[in-house]
Amino acid sequence: MYCCGPTVYDYAHIGNFRTFLFEDFLRRALKRNGYELIHVMNITDVGHLTSDADEGEDKLMKALKREGKKPSVKAMLELAEYYTKAFFKDSSLLNIEKPEAVPKATEHIEEMVELNKKIEKNGYAYKTSVGLIFDTGKFKDYAKFGKLNLKAQKAGARVKVDEERKKPWDFALWITNQPSHIMQWQSPWGKGFPGWHLECSAMSIKYLGEQFDIHCGGEDHIKVHHTNEIAQSEAATGKKPWVRFWLHGAFLIMQKDKMSKSAGSFVKIQDLVDKGFDPLAYRYLCLTANYRSKLSFSWKVLENAQKSLNSFRSKIKHLNELNELDKNNKRKYAKKFDERVNNDLDLPSALALAWSVVKAKDLGSKEKVELLLDFDQIFGLKLAESLKKDEAPKKVLKLIKEREEARKKKDWVAADALRDKIKSLGWKVQDSREGPKLEKV
Repeated sequence: MYCCGPTVYDYAHIGNFRTFLFEDFLRRALKRNGYELIHVMNITDVGHLTSDADEGEDKLMKALKREGKKPSVKAMLELAEYYTKAFFKDSSLLNIEKPEAVPKATEHIEEMVELNKKIEKNGYAYKTSVGLIFDTGKFKDYAKFGKLNLKAQKAGARVKVDEERKKPWDFALWITNQPSHIMQWQSPWGKGFPGWHLECSAMSIKYLGEQFDIHCGGEDHIKVHHTNEIAQSEAATGKKPWVRFWLHGAFLIMQKDKMSKSAGSFVKIQDLVDKGFDPLAYRYLCLTANYRSKLSFSWKVLENAQKSLNSFRSKIKHLNELNELDKNNKRKYAKKFDERVNNDLDLPSALALAWSVVKAKDLGSKEKVELLLDFDQIFGLKLAESLKKDEAPKKVLKLIKEREEARKKKDWVAADALRDKIKSLGWKVQDSREGPKLEKV
C-alpha cells in the first residue's frame, strides 16, 4: 500500500490528518484480515510547487522566506526535517501507526532520473524551456481515471497555459528553468529538480514494484496528481494496471470549505491540545463518518466527540470492575464487527456496534471488555489504558487522609473544602462502605 505523505513545509492540519487517519484505519483492517502489509508513505521535501500544475515557488523555498531563514540547501533540509518530526509527533498523538517505509524525495533522485529515462525511451516525453514534459497525447487513457472531459475544458482551467506544450495538461517530469531553486541535480535534460508527480511514482515502484495493490490519498489528488502518476508509471513500465485499487479520503469541512492553509482555516493538532482536548477525541470524531463522506468540523462537534470518548473509557473501566457471568455470545458480535469493518470500512456502523456491546444483555462484563479491546485494534482509541489503575500523587493521598479525619470529627465544612481541593488537583472522591475511592477526572 502506498500513501501520499506530507509536503513538509509547515505543520499538517487536522484536514490533512483526516486522510492519514483513514489510511491508518485501513492499515489496521488489512492486518486484522491477515494480510502481510508493506505500507509506504513518502515525505516530499523538494519539488512540490505552490500550484500542483508546474508553476509558482517550491513550497519549502517559500517556507524559508516565511520563517526569515537565509536560503541554502542546509536550511532547506533542516526546515524539512523539523516539520517531518512535527508530523510524526502529531501522528503519535493520534495513535497513527508508522508505515514500514518512509522514503524522502531528496534521497531518491537517482530513481527519479532512471524512471524519466524509461518514459523518454518509450516515447512519452519531450523537452521545452521548462524541462522534460510528459506527452499526455501519447497516453490514450490519460483522462480515464479522473473522468476528465479534456475537450470541454477551457485553457488554463486546470493548468497554466504554456504555448510550448503540445497539450495544456502535459506536465513536467523534470524542471530546469528555475536557476534560483536551491536544490538542483544534474540530469540528461539539464540541471534541475523532479516534478512533484514523479516522486511518488519513483518511490512507490522502488519499494513496492512495478505493480502493487493499493494507493491512497485525498480526493483532491484524483484529477491531477494521481492521474499524472498513473500516466507516467504505466508509460515507464508498460504494466497495466499500475495500481489495482485506489482509495481516496473525502475532505474535512470547516465553514463550508475544505480545510486548507491558504484559506486560513488551519487547525493544528497542537491547537486541539491547547484548547484542552485529547487528540484521540479527533480520532474518535473521524470514526463517525465514512472515509468517502465529507466530515464537518467545529469545536462543538469535537467537544461532543470528547464527551463520547470519555464516556466510552468510563464504561469499559466500570465493566472491568464487574463480575458478570459469560454468556458465550462473544463470537456473534465479533463476526458482526468484522462484517462492518470489511464493508468498505464502515466504521460508523462498527462504532455503533461497540456501543451496543456496552449495553448488551446477552454478554457478561468480561466478554464485553474483551470485545471492546479487540475492536480497539481498529479504532485505535487506547481503551486498554482506561483499565490501568491511576496512581494518585502523595499530595492527593495526604489530603484524602485529612478529609477522612475531618469526616470522623463530623467537620463537614472542612471535609467538603478538602474534597474540592482534591478535585482541583484532578481527582474525584467517591465515598463508600469500604472507604474513599479515588477516580482521575
